[in-house]
Amino acid sequence: MGKLILHGMKLSPCVRGTFAVAAAIGVEMEYKFVDLFKGESRTPEFLEMNPVHAVPVLDDDGRYIIDGHAILSYLVDQYGKDDSLYPKDPFQRAMVDQRLHFDSGILYIRLRNLSLRVYLEDHPKFPQKDIDAVYESYDYVEKFLSKEKYLAGDHLTIADLCCVCTITSGALFAPISEERYPKISDWIKRLSALPYYEETNGKDNAEYLEFLKMILTQKNGNANIEVY
Repeated sequence: MGKLILHGMKLSPCVRGTFAVAAAIGVEMEYKFVDLFKGESRTPEFLEMNPVHAVPVLDDDGRYIIDGHAILSYLVDQYGKDDSLYPKDPFQRAMVDQRLHFDSGILYIRLRNLSLRVYLEDHPKFPQKDIDAVYESYDYVEKFLSKEKYLAGDHLTIADLCCVCTITSGALFAPISEERYPKISDWIKRLSALPYYEETNGKDNAEYLEFLKMILTQKNGNANIEVY
């Protein structure tokens, strides 16, 4: 096994998801903090690893993988003791892949559209249609969970560890109601009970949410979400 180094910032749910999967398969990674707010993802050294200047980046003994979702599947294929988190069966793997693509193309990007407003706008306000779009993505997740306890079948996969980091990061903009989303609420509770959850997502997500509130307070005078 080569030396694994993860370049990232734990404010990112994609970075936290990578640590969750690594913990699930018992793989240790060295963490190299990349301060996105100081432009550290745009240095010549970082761009050599990832021209897209995004985190996370996995360095596996000089080989670079630059997409968080690709990193998750790579870790299990390369270092997992079995394939339970990322099944080799073509149909089961396709279900996991679909949920990963759902996260990258719908769930994550809709929440990112809201969080970017916090960072980039002088007086952040949030379109109701963008918040509604997040809740629409939650509706899809609720349906995914209507027949099984997990997103891609009857057991935990990398899709769950990926998507739970994304969904919990949206608590400020679009909190999960147990009344509206009983399946998602039970699913989050189930994942929160994993022995590595708090260390890989729980505490860092809480810090992320507090960070957003701090910026909103600095810019708007309070941490409330202003919708228009």
